[in-house]
Amino acid sequence: MEWLNDPEVNQYMETKWSAQNRETIRAFVQSQRENNHSILFAIVVKETGQHIGNIKIGPIHPHYRHADISYYIGEKTWWGKGCATQAIRLVCQFGFQELGLHRIEAGTYACARGSQRALEKNGFQREGVFREQVCFDGNWTDIYRYALLESEEKIRS
Repeated sequence: MEWLNDPEVNQYMETKWSAQNRETIRAFVQSQRENNHSILFAIVVKETGQHIGNIKIGPIHPHYRHADISYYIGEKTWWGKGCATQAIRLVCQFGFQELGLHRIEAGTYACARGSQRALEKNGFQREGVFREQVCFDGNWTDIYRYALLESEEKIRS
């Protein structure tokens, strides 16, 4: 709950527009459990089991075999340590190998350099720019759209 209400953590998340509490978080998690088109994973430190963030794959489009991913590291002491990069790699492997996806997509604010680096380290390519799509800190900013194809993931493995 603290993460989702922290302006530094939620600056690139849509949850920033409303206060988060136990009820809203429980409702979201429950909706994800009941949703056949999205899967929500916790990002945890392997050695300790500490929960440091979340990553979601979905909506999953089974006919076209593509899905979006969204993610965040809420525990700031883990920022810049490659956790998002590793979580993206693992969820992409899951998406391609277990879900049979052909394509995985993600979007970032133009100023979200860390997120862009994490995607690019995983072989995602920037495919598009949605010019001035969102207002960030009082200024209109672009959204970058990235994608990774199944064939590109196999090359990286």
